Amino acid sequence: MEENVIVHDFLNYLKFEKRFSPHTAKCYGADLEQFSQFLVGGSDSGLHAEEHISAGGHQMGTATAVATQTSIRLDQLLLSVDVNSVRAYLAFLNEKQYSKATIARKLATLRSFYKFLVKRNQLTSNPVMAVRTPKQEKKLPRFLEYEEVKRLLEIPPMDNWLGARDRAIMETLYSTGVRVSELVALNMDDVDFLGEVVHIRGKGKKERIVPIGTSALQVIQHYMEFRNKRAQSTPNFDSKVLFVNKHGRRLSARSVRRKMDKYLKLAGLDISISPHTLRHSFATHMLNNGADLRSVQELLGHQSLSTTQVYTHLTTKKLKEVYEHAHPRGGEEDNGENNL
Repeated sequence: MEENVIVHDFLNYLKFEKRFSPHTAKCYGADLEQFSQFLVGGSDSGLHAEEHISAGGHQMGTATAVATQTSIRLDQLLLSVDVNSVRAYLAFLNEKQYSKATIARKLATLRSFYKFLVKRNQLTSNPVMAVRTPKQEKKLPRFLEYEEVKRLLEIPPMDNWLGARDRAIMETLYSTGVRVSELVALNMDDVDFLGEVVHIRGKGKKERIVPIGTSALQVIQHYMEFRNKRAQSTPNFDSKVLFVNKHGRRLSARSVRRKMDKYLKLAGLDISISPHTLRHSFATHMLNNGADLRSVQELLGHQSLSTTQVYTHLTTKKLKEVYEHAHPRGGEEDNGENNL
């Protein structure tokens, strides 16, 4: 496909102005590539745009008419998109049985892209704004009970450097609620043992300070003793990085997942649980213990309070379960007044 100047400019805007991670920018690029393929009726899209837009009696949109002209530049094609083109694209995604969450994400990409074009005066209006995001199925984040967390954390052996590292990783994830990407980005000087806080570089290069428990700090200190000895005998050891692999280089998020899978199996827990589950567990347990929503929002680094509010559903659900266990329905005293 012909080089797309405006998409290239948009991705640079995400990376250098909005400070999105390279991975996130790459995902935006993939979404826009798929949308572009759809508009030109490429083989990857599996269906021509004009076929979608004309289906159901709708008049062919401006973008479809332009798409048939194979010699036109792709950036001009994207600038010609109208609301019918976007709706046709959503119909295409539905036909291909993409999940509602994936469709919502792809629509959010288009909304951000066209917002950027309006901001840069390349368009006068955003054609995606009139398109509603598909209603999402409410899925509550999964979390571990206290005893399950304790069982998991006690699995890694503390008498060798790899076991001590893995225990320190999971203790840090649960004690701070950080994302795995934030954990692997930690450097040695990000941990303040005296102040009992950790310096976190989050999404969009936003920084925050989060408290960390004494137990986690003790485990990190124990791991660092092994780590520092390892550094003396390992060539090209990265001395600034906190969590390193066996070669002394920064550990990857994928490696953290692999390590946790091993310990989940040993602990007899569901191996579909991810490191992110420890973040969910942290938030849920904080709220269960009386923390206010705003504080948890700041600790998690959520930009919007609505993102954090999902954890209140978890705590409410747990409260209902406890109540139902204590007051089973169907008894003589239950006249329907006990429903929560």
